[in-house]
Amino acid sequence: MAALVGGFSKEMKATEEVQKIVDEVRSQAEAMAGKSFKEFKAISYRSQVVQGMNYLVKVQVGDSSYVHLRIHQSLPQDGSKIELIAIRTGLSEDDSLDDFKADGKN
Repeated sequence: MAALVGGFSKEMKATEEVQKIVDEVRSQAEAMAGKSFKEFKAISYRSQVVQGMNYLVKVQVGDSSYVHLRIHQSLPQDGSKIELIAIRTGLSEDDSLDDFKADGKN
């Protein structure tokens, strides 16, 4: 995972590791969005090295429905805890994977 310290990496195709991270936060994402998703497939991601790792992940949740997730994974010595920080809903495949905050705003 080629991430820049301080900044997000370029967008890359999702890996098995990213899918596992996304799977771990699915219930949190559904709770934040207030609905269940038909599917939950990681499409692409960007990563950022911080005290741990931040991920921005584009996830397909239906035929032409997408969400963007902002996920934080703590350092191994802190338990490698995975937490969903924010979700943006109602997106399409063409929406760019830009950084956003917990309120869903850029």
